[in-house]
Amino acid sequence: MKPRIFYWSITSALAGFLFGFDTVVISGAEQTIQSLWHLSPGIHGLAMASALYGTVIGSVIGSWPTDRFGRKPTLTVIGILYILSAIGCAYSWDVTSFIVARFVGGLGIGISTVAAPLYISEIAPPAYRGRLAGMFQFNIVFGIIIAFLSNFLLKDIGANAWRWMLGVAAFPSILYTLMCFGLPESPRWLLGRKQDREAGIKVLQLIQPEASRTQIEAEAQEILAISHERVEAGGFWTARLRVPILLAFLVAFFNQLSGINAILYFAPRIFEMTGLGTKAALLQSVGIGVTNLVFTFVGLWLIDRLGRRTLLYIGSFGYILSLGLTSWAFFMKHFSIVPPCIFAFIAAHAIGQGTVIWVLISEIFPNRHRASGQALGSFTHWIFAALLTTFFPKMVASLAPGYVFLFFWVMMVLQLLWVRFMVPETKGVPLEEMEHRLTGTRSPVAVNAAQSSSQSASAGRSA
Repeated sequence: MKPRIFYWSITSALAGFLFGFDTVVISGAEQTIQSLWHLSPGIHGLAMASALYGTVIGSVIGSWPTDRFGRKPTLTVIGILYILSAIGCAYSWDVTSFIVARFVGGLGIGISTVAAPLYISEIAPPAYRGRLAGMFQFNIVFGIIIAFLSNFLLKDIGANAWRWMLGVAAFPSILYTLMCFGLPESPRWLLGRKQDREAGIKVLQLIQPEASRTQIEAEAQEILAISHERVEAGGFWTARLRVPILLAFLVAFFNQLSGINAILYFAPRIFEMTGLGTKAALLQSVGIGVTNLVFTFVGLWLIDRLGRRTLLYIGSFGYILSLGLTSWAFFMKHFSIVPPCIFAFIAAHAIGQGTVIWVLISEIFPNRHRASGQALGSFTHWIFAALLTTFFPKMVASLAPGYVFLFFWVMMVLQLLWVRFMVPETKGVPLEEMEHRLTGTRSPVAVNAAQSSSQSASAGRSA
């Protein structure tokens, strides 16, 4: 793998670092904010969730700038949104200005989950695409840990510590934005959307400097042919795209119905049910965070070796075992085994769904519809994250915890069946070839060869 491709992928994946940092950094400031502005529980909840609302909207609209203006400008704008959000939060003078600033950051998060994995998938060689696109998820987890560490280091610097906690995100945001100026545009966007053949070929040559001009021309022609294929009937919501649409929806749906956000956001409440008390916060911020990071790294190491489908199998079995034991432990009041089960659950998620989700969604759609497909998967992920986060406290208040984890267990059994009967393996498959497999179309190269063969045979019969 060429160093420049790794650098471009790291730059794009840093949007995930800012995503993780921005999502969690609020945890160190939320109590101070509520006290400072004398917020009611309802307004406080709205303020804390404002970024999540921005994320949902950002995921819906993210495909438009990504397709209309290009991958590179969109990634750059994401950095600007993060900068504005960090500075706005640091200097907010009331709850309204704070909500607006957090909402702007949420827009950046939502758009990043569309543009960043998509860009990496379009520049990465097939053999390395999984681990490169998966770095987006790794950076999310890494950003979460750095946010916890940053909050810890800044907590005692004075009355305005909370402003520094939120404002410090401006520094990595500025660095990321500057790095984006060094990115090339995606060759698939240049060829398929902008119709700029020469610019697309130049980027392909940067990606594959060892390839001959003839090979580059052939690849460019393949991308152009794919992009123009069935354009007249090429709407997104068509029967031709039913398989990738269903795959994107279900991978995001099952990701959240595992209960991952509920466990990450409400770990203290869950651990308190087991009698751990004050240890819960430490287990959440340090233990769960480190476990998530370590096993995400393992998932990245495995994804191009074992494949996406295999990791989903591993994750599904890990989910079923850990959630089943957690449910049983709550029913039987064996509370001492709940924490190990929760950590096992985090490990299963990190190796399986956590590593695979953004990679798989970025691989299964045609070039022309990849941004819309990424937006669909991202929106599905975030809307179910919002719903789960909203209703989980009510679930544990009205039901015994064992039933709540039993529900998640049932959903993961369904995920296992989905992986078994519906999920294809995308490891090492060129993006254009994946389109042929999932949409039922034939490769333009194969079609041309078949037509040539038919014409030759016809000419032979005529002779």
